[in-house]
Amino acid sequence: MPRPSLNREMTDRSYPIRFDAARDGLRAASAVVTTAMADKKSVGPAGPGTSVITKVKPQTKRPNLYRVLLLNDDYTPMEFVVHVLERFFNKDVEAATKIMLHVHHHGIGECGIFTYEVAETKVTQVMDFARKHQHPLQCVMEKK
Repeated sequence: MPRPSLNREMTDRSYPIRFDAARDGLRAASAVVTTAMADKKSVGPAGPGTSVITKVKPQTKRPNLYRVLLLNDDYTPMEFVVHVLERFFNKDVEAATKIMLHVHHHGIGECGIFTYEVAETKVTQVMDFARKHQHPLQCVMEKK
């Protein structure tokens, strides 16, 4: 069978992707490959002298998630906690107030769920900001 021109291959999807593995390298995810076999009697899935090569996608594991928590104390003003939630966790005033009241009444409140690096960064930012403004606010993270 004559090899179709490059333009024909790109516009007509009825042709299987064929290439010489030694010349072109393995560059297709799934392709029918012609092989120069000494034994002409072997028959592959696409006909005599051909083999199918498939590239297997590796399974990726989902990253572990961590909860970022604020802890209640008797000295940090409620307005400061709302400001922290708005600034570092992108909460609106209503959501920030709701979380702040949960922290105030229950002693602990969840600010968000993040991957390890993001959670660690947010905890550090909150703690540094609280220290800079001389508040004893505590922020921790725990594995979900």
